[in-house]
This record gives sequence, structure tokens and C-alpha cells, in this order.
Amino acid sequence: MLDILAITGPIYLCVLAGYAAVRWGLFSKADMRVFGRFVLDVSLPALLFYTLASRPLSDVLRPGYLLVYTAGSLLVLGGGLLWSWKARGRTLTESAYLAMGMSCANSGFVGYPLMLLLFGPLGGVILALNFIIENLIKLPLLIALADAGAHEGPRQTVLRVIRQTLARLARNPIIIGIVLGCAVAISGWQLPAVLSRAVTLFSGAAGGLALFIIGGSLSGLQLKGMRSQVAQVAIGKLLLHPAAIWAVIVLFGQLGWPVPVGELKVAAVLSAAMPMLGVYAVLAQRHGHEEFSSAALLVTTGLSFFSISAILWLMRHSAGWLA
Repeated sequence: MLDILAITGPIYLCVLAGYAAVRWGLFSKADMRVFGRFVLDVSLPALLFYTLASRPLSDVLRPGYLLVYTAGSLLVLGGGLLWSWKARGRTLTESAYLAMGMSCANSGFVGYPLMLLLFGPLGGVILALNFIIENLIKLPLLIALADAGAHEGPRQTVLRVIRQTLARLARNPIIIGIVLGCAVAISGWQLPAVLSRAVTLFSGAAGGLALFIIGGSLSGLQLKGMRSQVAQVAIGKLLLHPAAIWAVIVLFGQLGWPVPVGELKVAAVLSAAMPMLGVYAVLAQRHGHEEFSSAALLVTTGLSFFSISAILWLMRHSAGWLA
């Protein structure tokens, strides 16, 4: 168990440091937003660009990983949406945000540092694959559903939201980093040493600072009597999402479909076990659900220390998973 704690411990110590820094007044929560902009708009795009540009594209685009992670995530997304909307009688908008919390992982701020500790440079590839699925499939779909539930005329609203989402993606530095990195990989152009080192300096700031931001952002959040909804999201995100990815890997493998193997198989399950994305509450502000989403983010991030450690322990003691 100590070897598992050696992996997860540094992650959550960095989170705790960010929490303490805001709690004790060294930084403010407004500072966390500035740091977050740097990570999202500079450091992570530089990391993704360098990861993709410095190796053949065939080493990055893994069809088995993309297929499995997309299918498992959509399974949880659809199940959470229908459960909340049809079985529990909540609005489509509220249900879309509940499904977002259950199926959209924090691949950048929590996932990448963990993958970096476990798999080294492969962590950047995993980050790129996860961001492709999150930004091109899950988030546009969920935001469109949330907006459709808040207005009459769902079809018109969905089409409008899709156009707006595509316009935002075209300006998103993370997507730009992915596209430019793929373009360099396809062209076979070797980055000049000066440019390569400059990009590496920016990308190296992503891991620790991202965790520090998560901790600082959690300072001051409260539950405010939303235990039932928060519990559903936490169970869905920390248990059902990784279980769905594992089940899809087993099923697709039996059917002879492409599935990730080795470290990528482990990474797919672990990526799903991450708490929800750090901007969850920010996205939910659009329709007035920021209190519920903030409470879910607080609880899920705290519990993820125990659930991720448990999943790593199970993998270490299961043949064919983590050595």
C-alpha cells in the first residue's frame, strides 16, 4: 500500500498546499483564476503541442483508446442523464449538468500529473487523447442539452449552441495546440532546439501548478444540504465511470474490436476515475446550478484520493493490469 500512496500522495499534497495557501491568505481565489488561465491557455497547450509534434502521429492517435474511452463515457453520460431526467423528474438542464459531473473527468489538472508520475512522457499522449474526447464530443453535447432544456424550441437551440461551440473550439488554445502539434507531426518537421526548449519550459509548469489551483479553488466551498445529488454525482464519477470503461474494454476485447493494451489500458480506467473537470462549477453558472456543482466538485475531489488509491491497489493485484 505504501507504493500506492507514493503515487497518489504527492498529487494530493499539492492540492492541500493550494487549499492552505488560499485559506491562510497567501493567495486569493481570484489568483487561482489567473493561474488557471495560464495553465489552460499557455502551459497545457504548450505541453500538448510538444507531445504531438515530437513523435510520429501514429504513436499518438490510438483508435482503441479513443473508441473505448468514448463508448464508456457516453454510456455513463446517457445513463446519468436518463436517470436524473426520467426517473428522478429533474429538468433536462439540471440532468445535463449531473451527467457532466459523472462523465467528464479532470484530465488536465489531476489526471495529467498522475499519468506523468505513472507513465512518464506517455502522460502527454494520454492527456491529448482525453482532451480530444472531452472537448470535441462530451462537452459540446452536454452544453447543447443544457441549453436546449432552458429554452423552447430544442432543435433550433441545439443547432445554435453547436455553432457557438464550434466557434469557441476554433479559438480554444488547447485545441489549437492539438491541431498545430498534429500538423507538425504529419509534416515530419523537426522543431528547432531553441523553440523546443522554450515550449518545454512552459509545458513543465502544468503539473504542479494545476494541482495547486484545484486546492485553492476548493477553499471556502460548502455543501449546503445537497447531499443526495452530490452523492449521485460522486458515485457516478468515481465508481461507475471507471467501471464502465473497464466493462467496455472487456466486452470489446471479446468481440475482437480494437482496445487499448498495456499502459494505455490502465490509463483509460484511471482517467475515468479522476474527479470531474475543474471548470465544472464555472460551466454550471450559465444556468444557475453553480452551488450544486461546486459542492459536488468539493466532495468528489476529496473522495478521489481514496477511490484512486483503491483502484491502483486493485490493479497492482490483478493479472494483466499494473505491474
